[in-house]
Amino acid sequence: MAEVHWDVAVVGAGAAGLLAAIAAAERGRRTVLLEKNRKAGVKILMSGGTRCNLTHAMDNRGIVDAFGPGGKFLHSALAALGVQETVNLFESEGVATKTEPTGKVFPVSNKAIDVLNALLRRLNRSGATLALSTPVRGMERSEGGITLAIPNGNISAARVVLTVGGQSYPGSGTTGDGYGFAAGLGHTIVNPQPALVPITVTGEWVKELRGVTIPDVSIRVLEGEKSLAAKRGSFLFAHFGLSGPAILDVSRAVTKHAGPACLILEVDFLPSLTESCLDVFLRNESSVAGKKQLAGLLAGQLPRRVTEALMSQAGLARDRKAAGLSKLERSRLVHAAKRTRLPITGTLGFKKAEVTTGGVVLDEVDSRTMQSKLVPELYIAGEILDLDGPIGGFNFQAAFSTGWLAGMHA
Repeated sequence: MAEVHWDVAVVGAGAAGLLAAIAAAERGRRTVLLEKNRKAGVKILMSGGTRCNLTHAMDNRGIVDAFGPGGKFLHSALAALGVQETVNLFESEGVATKTEPTGKVFPVSNKAIDVLNALLRRLNRSGATLALSTPVRGMERSEGGITLAIPNGNISAARVVLTVGGQSYPGSGTTGDGYGFAAGLGHTIVNPQPALVPITVTGEWVKELRGVTIPDVSIRVLEGEKSLAAKRGSFLFAHFGLSGPAILDVSRAVTKHAGPACLILEVDFLPSLTESCLDVFLRNESSVAGKKQLAGLLAGQLPRRVTEALMSQAGLARDRKAAGLSKLERSRLVHAAKRTRLPITGTLGFKKAEVTTGGVVLDEVDSRTMQSKLVPELYIAGEILDLDGPIGGFNFQAAFSTGWLAGMHA
């Protein structure tokens, strides 16, 4: 990296940074991509259980809607690089993709390394310079652009694209450095909190079920009787509490709450059955299959271990026969299956969070270009923005799209 002045310096070689550097360099801009780790794209390699869920199979409007109120910020970015363009980008680099029944898009190989290598090949062809093991220690405006402090001196750039990520998975290098850089240049930061993170709850019986997955549950985060978040999907018991897509998607309500210990997680283990239908089913089965164990009656709908745990919560012996089940006993079991409530103690925090909620205020960034409205030489993209979506490839798509748009204009 002999040059000290660049047209564009991109800070952070994650999903957004790689796309930004590629787009800028392909426009003929002398571009350097600065990464503090020894490798680029560390978080890409970790994502999706090392499979890399790179986007979600829906149209751009669906992506916008998935992000809620802040989603409208993505209109221009998705117009520049939407879902199909993202898939085409990877397939043009030899990475065949597949869409799973949930809509999640993965490489056919199920290898995140293939996604990263595709981006690095494109980056190499673009002519951009990748500077690894080069952390940015500070940045300030200077004549002709922005000066960046790096370990062996300073470099300057006419334009800087800030794509250092948030604070999730700090082991991958995303330790929140960018918030200080952005704030130092005048930007407002919404307090960062972990999102898409496992939830911790009380209850020894939950720990006893660790490793058990239920493919379809409905959950709510409650404050008193007020529902703060709700989701239906798969669910995993763990030694610390609960994980799985449904849990991750409601975790934002827990991390953003000032007193998460006052919250309750309500779980409906049989969302396809109404309480009245379940009651009728139990009444009928107990009369015609009375010699069977009660736990076996729900074997087709729930793992037996879960059914036995719910029976215990309802005050019924785990080896109880189905015969003679009283109306009160049925009511208690229906309540346990449909409205189990678990006191929440918190989450596993940034260390296990997939994304960060909070970050640079969106109103201070021009969504048409990703240019800072406060510092014309600065562009901001990716997870550092106060923009986070549900699990399923949405956040990668936002990073790819905002990074690409920033690189097109920087």
